[in-house]
Formats: sequence, structure tokens, C-alpha cells
Amino acid sequence: MQIEHNKSLKAYNTFGIDVIAHHFYQIDSKTQLLEYLKQNNGSPVFVLGGGSNLLLTKPIEATVLQINLKGISVVQEDDQFVIIKVMAGENWHETVQYCVNNNYGGIENLSLIPGNIGAAPIQNIGAYGVELKDVFASCEAVNRITGEIVNFSKEDCQFGYRDSYFKNEGENLFIITSVQLRLSKKDHTIKIDYGAIKQTLDAKQISNPSIKEVSDAVIEIRQSKLPDPAKIGNSGSFFKNPVIENKAFETFHNKFPEAPYYQVDKQHFKVPAGWLIEQAGFKGKRFGEAGVHDKQALVLVNHGNATGTQIWELAQLIQHKIKEEFNINIVPEVTII
Repeated sequence: MQIEHNKSLKAYNTFGIDVIAHHFYQIDSKTQLLEYLKQNNGSPVFVLGGGSNLLLTKPIEATVLQINLKGISVVQEDDQFVIIKVMAGENWHETVQYCVNNNYGGIENLSLIPGNIGAAPIQNIGAYGVELKDVFASCEAVNRITGEIVNFSKEDCQFGYRDSYFKNEGENLFIITSVQLRLSKKDHTIKIDYGAIKQTLDAKQISNPSIKEVSDAVIEIRQSKLPDPAKIGNSGSFFKNPVIENKAFETFHNKFPEAPYYQVDKQHFKVPAGWLIEQAGFKGKRFGEAGVHDKQALVLVNHGNATGTQIWELAQLIQHKIKEEFNINIVPEVTII
């Protein structure tokens, strides 16, 4: 495929923001990627996957490389575990369903998370008590400058809460081409104590759920409170849940004893950002074409023609209000461009 010029990225980001890429190139193979990097000798590129964790506020001057590498294969297995290799352009939820249908356990709690595989290690995606790092074996990436192919172990990736090496020291240095996941084939570890999974299963009178039943429950929960990007532009959870230290938490908890929280360790507590935003009065509010979802305050939405700048201004307004009312800083989970 040839490079396209002045291409709208509206169909390539789940917020549906209409910005222009001055140069756009779809990458369908690793060979194609390596050839492009060699020919362009380190010139700036903007790597785009599923566009699900992204807020675009301006035209993209660097060449946009849309990673469209496809394929899922088994690279190693025994009676208990399997390691699968998934190319970066594969859809995350479709990969989860592939695993569930093959009775590969470990990522069923991550059903219906938008986006592609290549972004999963960057963000260390997570939901309902499970994170990518729990099943991560390795990933392959290409150095944007040298074209060198590098394999990253779990330790190399330095995973944290919605964080990794690729968002810090390795930011803009590598393009992930594939990810390997280590999954169970039997004796699955079922995690149903986080969020509403257990209540959903109890309502169906399921006491000993399979991984498919857990996946189905997660899908049902997410569909009940999270908007479909195909119907209204959004990027899922816009903010990270803030993690605060003991002393600050004690002050907060004494003032707001009704607030939900989760203890991270002996020194830190996590407070749901959605609860803070809802208590501050933003849930369901609309500010022109930008707004806050009426069922989940953690989700900012594009009602049709919002610009990225308008959504970012709303996000900053929310941040300011949360700091003012609760003395807590909330930061975006999405990448702002």
C-alpha cells in the first residue's frame, strides 16, 4: 500500500475525532515495517493501533504508521499451559474470545476491552482484578531508529498500574509487533471477587463458573454501563483510579466515609475516580459536543462533533474540580496528542 496524504483519522480513533494525518501508511507485515524504517532512516513516525486509548487534539505531522499485523499461533504448550503469539494488529477482545473458545484461561476478565494487542503491554491493560502482566510472557518490538528487533521479558517491561517501560524510558523508541501470552489449559484460576462479576453470576445461579461464563458476565457488565464506541465516541475509562498514601487517605476517608476504596498495600489505597467525578456532579453532564457518560462517570464522550481540544478542556475542568473538592489528583489513562 502506498503512503496516503492528508488523511482523516476519524475512523481510526474510538473518540471519532476528525484530525488530519499529513502522511498515513498502513503496515501489513513486519518486513514492510522494517523496510519503511530503513528507507526513512529515523524520520519521525506516529504509531497507531486500534486508536482506543488516544485523544487527538491536533493534526499529526509525523508519518502515521497504522500497525495492521495479523495472526495468532501456538508457540509452546504442555498439559497445563499454552503460550500463544498474537500479532500487534489483532483486536484485543477477539483475541480474548479466541482464548475462551479454546479453553485457554487467564484473560477472560479482560473481555470487551477496546483496542489492539500491540497497545496492551504499553498500557498494562487491566480490569476486574486482572492485568496483562498476569499472563504476559514476552513481546517483540522493533527499534524505531535502528530497525533492531528486540524481545522484552516481563521484567524488561517494568509493568505498573496502567504503566510500563514503553510509557517511560522506552517511550517512542519501539514499535511492538507481537505479544506472547502464557495461559492455563486446565485448573483455571477463576477471579470473580472484583466488581459485579460474582453478583452477575449469582443472579444466573452459577456457583462454579467456567472461563466462558466469567467472560460472558464481564461482557454483560461492561455493556450495561460502558458506551459502544461505534455508537458514541469514547475511549473507555479516561482517568486512572488515583492511588493515595496512608496519611492523605485517612484525611479523605474521615471526611468522606461513604467513599468506596481498595487497599493496594500497607501504605497505599485506591479510590475509584468514577465515584469522585460523579460526586463532583459531572455524571451525565454535557458541555457542547463533549460530555460525561450518564452511566459511568469515568467515561468522557464525543456526542458527535467534539474536537479533541474540547474533550481535553472538559477533562481538565474535571481534574480541577476533583482537586478542589477532594484534594486528590486524577490523571488521564488515555494518551493526549
